[in-house]
Amino acid sequence: MKYFLALLLIIMAAASLVTFKKDGQRNNNPVTGLPWQIDILPGGDTRVFGITPGRTTLGEAIEQLGNDMELAIIAAPHETGTLEAYYSHYSSGPITGKLILVLDITPGVLSALQERAFQDRGTRRYHLHPDDLPAAYRAPVKVITFMPSFNLDEEITQARFGTPAEIIQVHAQQKHLLYPDKGLDLILSADSKEILQYMSPGEFSAYRAQLQE
Repeated sequence: MKYFLALLLIIMAAASLVTFKKDGQRNNNPVTGLPWQIDILPGGDTRVFGITPGRTTLGEAIEQLGNDMELAIIAAPHETGTLEAYYSHYSSGPITGKLILVLDITPGVLSALQERAFQDRGTRRYHLHPDDLPAAYRAPVKVITFMPSFNLDEEITQARFGTPAEIIQVHAQQKHLLYPDKGLDLILSADSKEILQYMSPGEFSAYRAQLQE
């Protein structure tokens, strides 16, 4: 199975280099927006999927990704929670999966939004009041979470993303491959789907400290 997945990624990578137009003519424009195509910008910020964590607002992200998403505060009882934009069917070049944008909103503002929101019965989702949507669209994206539809292993991961700066084994079934300069935590799991978390490299040190706790 591992070798099949490796072959699949090689095929997808090759397909990203050369595509064809409908009329059969060769199109040499490479496919962009792949999960491992992380641009390191001047000053140390990064960009992935057309989004720069910490800078790109939700409104700007929607211009890149489209409006086919669900925006809600995700919170357990008596918790502040997080404001998230959820794309249930996202395509990153030839790769598909689920994409979540966690927005950077202060706890006080988030609590006020939650008070005016309406809750899906029996769930942890609070949908914003229409008057509060502009505030959400102005909020910057803090964390990008991508869950690919296919499974990854460490060999495939390092072939596409490179050697991680550090690997933290949380428990027997899960390990975190850390790429601080890319702002990426790639979570490999033996019993569930893999998760790619992108954030500003400037936030990565604090994130790593929380992870170790």
